[in-house]
Formats: sequence, C-alpha cells, structure tokens
Amino acid sequence: MSEARALPGRPRIGAIDGPATERAVCVLAPNPSPMTLDGTNTWIVAEPDARSAVVIDPGPADEGHLRRVTEAVRRAGRRVALTLLTHGHPDHAAGAARFAELTGSAVRALDPALRLGDEGLAAGDVLETDGLELRVVPTPGHTADSLSFHLPADRAVLTGDTVLGRGTTMVSHPEGDLGDYLDSLRRLRSLTVDDGVATVLPGHGPVLQDAQGAVDYYLVHRAKRLAQVETAVENGLRTPAEVVARVYADVDRALWPAAEQSVRAQLDYLRDHGLI
Repeated sequence: MSEARALPGRPRIGAIDGPATERAVCVLAPNPSPMTLDGTNTWIVAEPDARSAVVIDPGPADEGHLRRVTEAVRRAGRRVALTLLTHGHPDHAAGAARFAELTGSAVRALDPALRLGDEGLAAGDVLETDGLELRVVPTPGHTADSLSFHLPADRAVLTGDTVLGRGTTMVSHPEGDLGDYLDSLRRLRSLTVDDGVATVLPGHGPVLQDAQGAVDYYLVHRAKRLAQVETAVENGLRTPAEVVARVYADVDRALWPAAEQSVRAQLDYLRDHGLI
C-alpha cells in the first residue's frame, strides 16, 4: 500500500499486465486506488516449458479477476500447483480461498490463519515446482507476516508491499514495525549485492529494473522521514495527526491516514531508541 509520490527521476510507467520476465507474468487486479496504485499485481511464475505454475498473491475477492488468473494459467498449458501469499492484507489475500477452490491448489503463507493445506512458509525455505525455484525471504515491517520471494533464474525478487513499483510503502501500525522494516530493506539490498538481484516485481505498480537503486532510495527516504518526525517532535508537535500535517505536507491528503500509521510506527521506533 503506497503512502507517497513517484520515485524522483523515475517515469510514471503504466501498469503492467502481462509478461515481465522470462518466468513471471502479471495479471493486474481491477482494484485501483490511492492505496493500491494501479491495482494489485497477481504473479504467475513458471519455468518456460513447465506444465505447472506458482501463483503469488491471488488478490482481492473479485471473481472476474480470479478467473482471469486461472484462464491465463490454462492458456499457457499449465495448472496451478501452488499459491503463495506475501502477506495477509485483503488486496493481496482475500481471494485466496476462492482461488484455491477454482484451482485445487494449496495456499501457503507465513500466517497460519491464511494457510489452506498442511504447510506454511518460513525464512530460508526453498520452494521447487516443476523445475522452478523460489526462495523465501523474510521481509517483515510493512506487516509482521510480510515475505518476499527470490526468483534466482530471473535475477528478480517479488516484494509484495515491501517495495512498490511507484512511491513508497506504509508501515502498518501496530502490526508493522519500523525497525523490522529497515532490517528487511537491508536484507533485500544484500540480495542485490550478493545474489545479483536486478529486478523488483512488486505487489503494486510497474516493474523496477534497478533493484539496488530502488532499495537504496527507500533506505534514504526512511532515514529522511524519521529525521523529520524527530524534528517535529522536538518542535513541540505531539499527536500523529499533527506530525503528518507537518512532515507529509507534500503527500496527497488521501494518503494521510496511511501516513499516520507510518508516523505511529516512527514514533514507537524513536521512543524505543531513546531519541524522543
């Protein structure tokens, strides 16, 4: 879920709805909003000649969208072998149960409440399906249950809401945690340095072809916002709403409720570190 404007210097590219890499195809859900950008990106991932596919984030409980995803898999001559969730927000996960009915696939997630089947997901898991390899990367912060999926063969990472294709994401208070989020960004940056990840396949917005640049921007942005919040408190602002009005004055007011959640998380972080 986005809380801010487009990344500086990056063109506002149109929404993706189709192939993104050799192994990943996006089916865009029809749920655009200030929070979801162009809509939720549902990802179909498979080896080029495979008969099975993995679907990541079926999206909202929209029957038309879920059937579009199943039809896209069928047209490619495949079946859905597994469904994965990056996290439990409804725009990513509300359609998972119905999607499982349509496809007969299990649903795996970090949160046991979201699983349909016997297996969950955990940090370090390597998922192998018909030649496809996906590595589970823990990226809590946006929510406590947020995961990313490293697709080594395409030098790509599917980030859910941890890194968006446009703008920056919110830290959902109280389920999210800023300290965890910063650690997650550093973990993703390590993938770009140590594992050669070059492409971000986000949960909303266009594909990012400079993964390291995107993560670096997020880290700088977070540090800047945190310093602004700290200064606002030092200047006598006390409530999250007051801080949002000062620090997020450059952000569309429609996004201020999301920004207030991030501010609450930032205030917790500053208190926990003895900075306010």
